[in-house]
Amino acid sequence: MPKAKGKTRRQKFGYNVNRKRLNRNARRKAAPRIECSHIRHAWDHGKSVRQNLAEMGLAMDPNKAVPLRKRKVKAMEVDLEKPQELVRKPYVLNDLEAEASLPEKKGNTLSRDLIDYVRYMVENHGEDYKAMARDEKNYYQDTPKQIRNKINVYKRFYPVEWQAFTQSLQNTMEVE
Repeated sequence: MPKAKGKTRRQKFGYNVNRKRLNRNARRKAAPRIECSHIRHAWDHGKSVRQNLAEMGLAMDPNKAVPLRKRKVKAMEVDLEKPQELVRKPYVLNDLEAEASLPEKKGNTLSRDLIDYVRYMVENHGEDYKAMARDEKNYYQDTPKQIRNKINVYKRFYPVEWQAFTQSLQNTMEVE
């Protein structure tokens, strides 16, 4: 496809561009971004990956960090101990351990529609799954087994709420 007339201009050298800064920024952008903030803040760009991780007390290769014992030990062989590298940034390891010891957040929940659906079905039909399948609120035409599975999922996700819900249902049954 032809180019627009007058748009092809020869490149001119930019004398006012700081080439050192340009190359440094290009090198930084080309390097992968470290996701872990603790490691990213302690990272020294002048050192290699292995040196950086060794200073933090981390290992680049887990197979070399914890070597397997050889099964056959020769009588003449003497294990030569490698000098352990000095951990200069132990705070990184401590921060990582503290973050790993925090309880995991419960990220997955059920939709509000599903919760209301299960509560409605159990309130009106109790354990009668066939009646639930015939109910007019069964918009997606779930089979009795599918409804039972949805109720079991609700029980598994919200055991405390399920106990309170069944208790309130029993209390209303006793009053009537």
